[in-house]
Amino acid sequence: MIIYLGGKGKDQSLNLTYFCASFMQSISQLFPLLQEPRKVIITTHQKPDPDAMGSSLGLYHFLQSFGHEVQVISPTNWAAFLDWMPGCDKVLDFETQQQAAVASIQQSDWIFCLDFNALSRTKKMAPLLENAKAKKILIDHHREPQTTVFEWGISDIEKSSTSEMIYDFIVQSGHADRINDFIMSCLYAGVMGDTGSFRFASATAGVHEMIASFKRNGLQHTRIHELIYDNYLENRYRFIGHVLSHRLEVIYELNVALIWVSKQDLLKFQIKTGDTEGLVNYPLGIQGIKVAALLIDRDEKRKWSFRSKGTFDCNTFARRHFNGGGHFNAAGGESDESLEQNLKQFRTVLLEYVEQLRNY
Repeated sequence: MIIYLGGKGKDQSLNLTYFCASFMQSISQLFPLLQEPRKVIITTHQKPDPDAMGSSLGLYHFLQSFGHEVQVISPTNWAAFLDWMPGCDKVLDFETQQQAAVASIQQSDWIFCLDFNALSRTKKMAPLLENAKAKKILIDHHREPQTTVFEWGISDIEKSSTSEMIYDFIVQSGHADRINDFIMSCLYAGVMGDTGSFRFASATAGVHEMIASFKRNGLQHTRIHELIYDNYLENRYRFIGHVLSHRLEVIYELNVALIWVSKQDLLKFQIKTGDTEGLVNYPLGIQGIKVAALLIDRDEKRKWSFRSKGTFDCNTFARRHFNGGGHFNAAGGESDESLEQNLKQFRTVLLEYVEQLRNY
């Protein structure tokens, strides 16, 4: 059974927010159980961004207030600009602290899965999570969730971010009075990140009401913005200059821009996790460009990011051609093929969308 909650469609009439209840029970059934302390794991997708880490740590501090024994586990490392978040120093990196992470998962009663729709997004953690005896709980805003593996949960594609959903979870549980400075800081960073500093259409009135509540309770938002966006090394800006000068292809006749980054580029500029954050958005500032794509040659796979304005469905495009998915206007993908083969494939599949792209 799928309960539709409304929304607009990828065909401009059916882009539906959905909550899949065929196997996954309503998140509200969890509220009465919060009072009894349990061993809880919180995890998110690999290479967590501000929303993934912010929602995880916001929930971490909330659950700790009930006396739960809580451990946040990231499938991989994360960007250094997230290290300031309260509780980030307690997060386990599964790749480098696997023994401790495995022991925590095996002993847990609940596993909260935040900001991803399928266990595969947790990389090498996926089999361990799937086989864990703990009850799994989903809180996420991506399309097509893997509902069969979760006991409780909610998937709402109309939400700006998982951090907004954690705020809703806290308020709807009847415990808004437990929201403290740590929780506000983490959730604000997450919402700010996923809304493009409140630029995107997902920054609804509800988002601004949430932020207004935080401000009334003393949130210092300027400091958070500086910690996220004004905290890079010089080499990142030289890297961006290099990429925009030498790796940007603008296809004006299709209103499309493509950026590609080689492994040599990453090594030359000593690029680390988080340094490519937001790079895909740069071409959208070019007049007339409605779709932007970014391809990065990582060690294991080639990683794609797609962004669009208006009616181009990045989620379907990524799923159909690049083993990915995400949101309507923002999605990602990956490939085992070479950088050159990926570029060739992208230029080829664009031919299937010529009429749509030209008519923007």
